[in-house]
Amino acid sequence: MKHIILTLSVLVTFLLSTTTSATNKPKNIILILADDLGWADTTLYGKTSLYETPNIQHLASRGMTFLNAYASPICSPTRASILTGQNPARLGLTTPAAHLKEERFEAVPNPRALPHQKSTNVQSATRMDISLPTLGVLIKQAGYSTAHFGKWHLGREGHTPLERGFDVDIPHWHGPGPKTGYLAPWGYDNFKEGEPGQHIEDRMAREAVQWLKDRDHSKPFFMNYWQFSVHAPFGAKPELIDSYRKKINPDSIHRSPTYAAMVHSLDDAVGTLMQALEDEGITDETIVIFYSDNGGNTHCGLQETDTKGDTYITAVTSNYPLRGGKGGIHEGGIRVPAVFVWPGVTTAGSRNETRIQSLDLYPTILKMLGIVQPEEHIIDGRDFTKALEGVEYEREPMFTYVPSYGNTPQWLPPSMAVHYKQWKLIRTFYHGENGTHQHHLYDLEKDIGENKNLASSQPAVVKKLDGMIDQYIKDAKVVLPLMNPNFDATKFAPSLIGVQAGGLKMPPGYKTENKAKTAPTAPKKMSPKGLLGWISRGADVEMNAESLKLTPNNRQPFMTTANLQVEGPIDFRIRLRTARDGVGKLQWRTHEQELFPESGQLQSFEVTAGEWQQVKLHLNVAGKLKHVRLFLPSLKDITEIDWIEIASQAGNKGWKKRGDFKSSTKPPEGKTNKPDDFTPSKK
Repeated sequence: MKHIILTLSVLVTFLLSTTTSATNKPKNIILILADDLGWADTTLYGKTSLYETPNIQHLASRGMTFLNAYASPICSPTRASILTGQNPARLGLTTPAAHLKEERFEAVPNPRALPHQKSTNVQSATRMDISLPTLGVLIKQAGYSTAHFGKWHLGREGHTPLERGFDVDIPHWHGPGPKTGYLAPWGYDNFKEGEPGQHIEDRMAREAVQWLKDRDHSKPFFMNYWQFSVHAPFGAKPELIDSYRKKINPDSIHRSPTYAAMVHSLDDAVGTLMQALEDEGITDETIVIFYSDNGGNTHCGLQETDTKGDTYITAVTSNYPLRGGKGGIHEGGIRVPAVFVWPGVTTAGSRNETRIQSLDLYPTILKMLGIVQPEEHIIDGRDFTKALEGVEYEREPMFTYVPSYGNTPQWLPPSMAVHYKQWKLIRTFYHGENGTHQHHLYDLEKDIGENKNLASSQPAVVKKLDGMIDQYIKDAKVVLPLMNPNFDATKFAPSLIGVQAGGLKMPPGYKTENKAKTAPTAPKKMSPKGLLGWISRGADVEMNAESLKLTPNNRQPFMTTANLQVEGPIDFRIRLRTARDGVGKLQWRTHEQELFPESGQLQSFEVTAGEWQQVKLHLNVAGKLKHVRLFLPSLKDITEIDWIEIASQAGNKGWKKRGDFKSSTKPPEGKTNKPDDFTPSKK
C-alpha cells in the first residue's frame, strides 16, 4: 500500500511539473500596428456604420479591448516609444521626420518663428540612438526568432529593423507610407514585384505567413507586423470601392468609399495572420496585440463619386465624438483602438477602461514574456499586466508632447498635455496673457469631445496638473519651444487657431486636374480691410460695382468672422448668386466653445445657379455667438455676394451687423432687395 501511495505521489508530482512546464513555455507574440487608424474607424466602439472590421472584432472576442488607449498624434514618435518605452518628449523625436536623410539625434528649439506666432517650434530628432535597448534587441537576446513586416519610418540604412534586433525586414522600406501606392507595381528594391493590382497589405500578410511556416520551430517568435494601411497615398481595390460606394450615407460623418475599402484590406490582413496561427496550431501559444500609431486622418480630402455618377469632396474620415485628428493633441489625434489577446490571462470579450499609452507596451511586453527590463535604461512606460489580468489598475500621469505648429482641423500651437484621473490639461506655450502659458482643462468623463474648457473654474486642478507638467519637463530634460522674439501682435489672429489653412489637403492629381480647368488670369486679391470684418480663406477676392467675387483657389473655400458678442438665437441673411447649383453651409460656435464642434451647429442651404437670391437661416445659438464660418456653395466656380447680415433675436434684439460689399447699393435691373424675399433654408 505504501508503494502504491508513493507511486501515485511521484505520478502527481510528474504531472504537476509537466503542466507547470507547459504553462511556463515562452509565448510567441505578434504586434500588429495599424497606421493612421482612428478610434472610430473600427466596429470596436460602435462609432461607424460604414467601415467593416470583422477580423478585428473577432480578435476582440478572444481578448480584451481597451477603451482608453493612447499614442502620440503622429507615427514616428509612437513607433519610437513602443520600441524604447520612452516618451517622445524624452527621446526628442516628436515629428514624422525619421525618413529624412539628415541624421539628428537630439531635438533643438528654433530660435525664432513667423511674426504671427507667439512661440517657436522645436526641431525634432530624426533618429533614435543606436545604443538604445529596443524591444527587438531584447526579445532576440532572449532566444526568439524575430521579423519585421511593413512600415518602419524610424530611419534609413544603419537604422533599419535589421539594426534594431530583427532577423528579417520586408520590404525594407524607410518611407512614411507605401512607396508608390497600395496596388502593384510598387517599385521596392530587392523585393519581388507583385502582379498588377496586388494589394501591398495582402502581400505583407502572405510574406508574414510564409515566414511563420518556415521559422525555426524550436524557438518562440516575435512578429512585428506594422501595417502600411491606412496611411496616404489613398487607394484601394476597385471592387471594394464599388462595394462600399453603395453603403454611403450622404448625411454620415464617414463618406469615403475609398477609405472604407482601405480599412477593409487592413482588416483582411489581420484575418490572414489569425488564420495562420490556427493552421499552425499555435493560437493558444501566441500573444496578439492590435494597436494604432495615432488618430484618424481628418485633414486630407478625397474626391469621390456616388452611385449616380456625381462627384463630391469629403474628409478621409472622422473621429467623432472625439475632437480633432492625426497631428493634433486633442483626443481625436491620440486616442486609438487597442486589443490584447494573452491566452490564459485575458478574459475573452472583456472591455477595460484603464488608460494606457503606446510607450507602456515596452515594459508590459517584457513582463508578458518574462524578460527582465534592462538596467540603466530609463523607461517612461508603465507595466499594465495587472489590467490584462483583470485587476483594477490606474495609470500614473500620462504626458503627450506636440512642440510644433500644425495645419490640421482643431490644431493648437506648441503644447504639452497631461492626463490624470478624469482630467486632461493642455498647456499651450506662451499663448496666455503677457507671455504666460495658456491652459485648456477638460473633464473627459463628462466631456469626451473636449468642448468645455474648465480652466477658469478649476484653478486648483490647473495648478496641480500644470505642476506635473513642470516636473516631467525637468525629469525628462524636455527641449521646449521658446518665446518668439519676432512676434508681432498686429499679425496675430487667434480666431484662425484650429482652422486648417487652405481647407482639406487633396491628392496631387486633384490639384493638377483642377489647375488645368482654371482661368489663366486670377482675380485681383483684396486687402482684408475691404471685407468689412470678414476674412476669406481658400479663395481669391475681388470687388466690383455690383458685388464681392470669390474664386476658389483651394479645396474648402469659406469666409469667416470672429470676436462677435451677440446673444442667440440669431438670424443670418445673405444675398448671393453662383455660376453653378450648389449647397452652402454655415457653421458657428459660442464663447463657451473653444473650437467648432465636429457635428451639429451647421446649417446648409441650396443655391440655384445664375440668379441673385436671398437666404435666411435661423440659428438656435445657446449663449453668445462668437465665430461664424460661411462655406461657399461652389468648390470650383465663382460665388458673388451682395451683402451679409447677422441679427440677434434675444436680449440684445435689435443688434445687427451688416456688410454691403458692392460699391454701388443699386440692385441689378429687374432685381429687388426686399428684406422679406428669402429662399427657405434646409436644416
